[in-house]
Amino acid sequence: MPKAILSVHDKSGLLEFAQGLAALKWTLIASGGTARLLHENGLAVTEVADYTHSPEILGGRVKTLHPAIHGGLLARPTPADQQELGKLGWDYIDLVAVNLYPFEETIAKPGVTEEEAIENIDIGGVTLIRAAAKNQARVTLVCDPADYPAVLAELQSGAVSGTTRKRLALKGFAHTAHYDAAISAYFSGVDQPLSLNFYPISSLRYGENPHQQATLYAYDPQSGALGGKVLQGKALSYNNILDLDAAWKCAVMYERPSVCIVKHLSPCGVASGDSLASAYPLALASDPISAFGGVIATNRPFDGVTAALLGDLFVECIAAPGFTDEALEILGKKKNLRLVWMPDTQVRPLYELRSVNQGLLRQTLDTGDPAGTEWKVASQRQPTEKEWQSLRFAWKACQHVKSNAIVFAQGEATVGIGGGQPNRVDCVRIAAQRAGAKAQGAVMASDAFFPFPDSVEEAAKAGITAIIHPGGSVRDVESLAAADAHGIAMVLSGVRHFRH
Repeated sequence: MPKAILSVHDKSGLLEFAQGLAALKWTLIASGGTARLLHENGLAVTEVADYTHSPEILGGRVKTLHPAIHGGLLARPTPADQQELGKLGWDYIDLVAVNLYPFEETIAKPGVTEEEAIENIDIGGVTLIRAAAKNQARVTLVCDPADYPAVLAELQSGAVSGTTRKRLALKGFAHTAHYDAAISAYFSGVDQPLSLNFYPISSLRYGENPHQQATLYAYDPQSGALGGKVLQGKALSYNNILDLDAAWKCAVMYERPSVCIVKHLSPCGVASGDSLASAYPLALASDPISAFGGVIATNRPFDGVTAALLGDLFVECIAAPGFTDEALEILGKKKNLRLVWMPDTQVRPLYELRSVNQGLLRQTLDTGDPAGTEWKVASQRQPTEKEWQSLRFAWKACQHVKSNAIVFAQGEATVGIGGGQPNRVDCVRIAAQRAGAKAQGAVMASDAFFPFPDSVEEAAKAGITAIIHPGGSVRDVESLAAADAHGIAMVLSGVRHFRH
């Protein structure tokens, strides 16, 4: 009777997978919480401690690290190995379903301690992955819940093919390489060599321009672009991928249903609402001319009502954490529109790299104001509650606009965006021009301080009633005086958000 060991942190899809194995008469071995889940759902399961006759120790730090487990995984299908296992009272283990403690998610949490990070370094799981992957000629490794259905289908048809076992082993090696690199990066600081593992997943038709060659690489050799999956349309281009990445990172910063429209790496419209259908028209209205030929990202599944609102607008791509059947039916009529399903709303990795002449720059992601940041009202007038709502919204949006970034917002929607200019006052003028009459009563966010009061003066001319910026200029007093003279509420965040 074949045996499987199940030891997972992420238990999504596990129960159905285990039920499928049980129906095929597999013996299930599981550890800790995994075993409890299977027991509670009526499945016969042998706990690892009972299988190895060795208890979990050190508060769960040691569960699966036992020769009975790893001998069963690493044993080859030879008489000598079989005889040796038999003498010890052990048997072959034929399949491993395992995933790891969430180290990267843990260190991404504000205020995480080093002790918390250390306790989320997986040892046993990594060892199971490497053992199963090493012995891929006999053992099936499943370290990604997305692979459960395909593996189960092959088992139901007879056996997992050697091609599939090899593919899954490669995924395991890539996963542990990335996992170890994240741990090394966290603890090493900046004075240690940076090791990177990337796998070519798509040869692009061309790069930024037709005369440039380009290839998309990923941490996971089985990954899709941006970690997602193209559901419809042509393959993504180099520029599509860059624009979708920018739109996605902006959309998922918001908690409420939100839409971000990007053109040439710059947001031209961002809005939040009670639904995507209420947010989309506001995002489009921010700059409908620039939205033509752009890309859209949402932080909620794309629904039919929102799909219908697109009308005849030409959009290159849409990225969303799901598409309803109605949306797929409507959007399916736009044959050149690329739809990208994103598996979750997390942004990974937690740092970004940029190539420079003969080297790389590395920095952590700008995920917003650091924990503990306190905004201060510097002006004579306090912002109204409505202005506070708009200031909070605009401050997030402006973090995704190229410096010098200026965002005008009404409610929870941008009405004018200016960025990418060498001086800040020109960006204010651009935002004001795009906003037009909608600038009256709007708020303004600036990613960095005002070196002169001219930007505040331009904002006042446009009709801005409240401003947020980091502060810190030697001329802050002049900008504040201009705000007070025009009755503008001014908030200082103390945090700069350049994006070059």
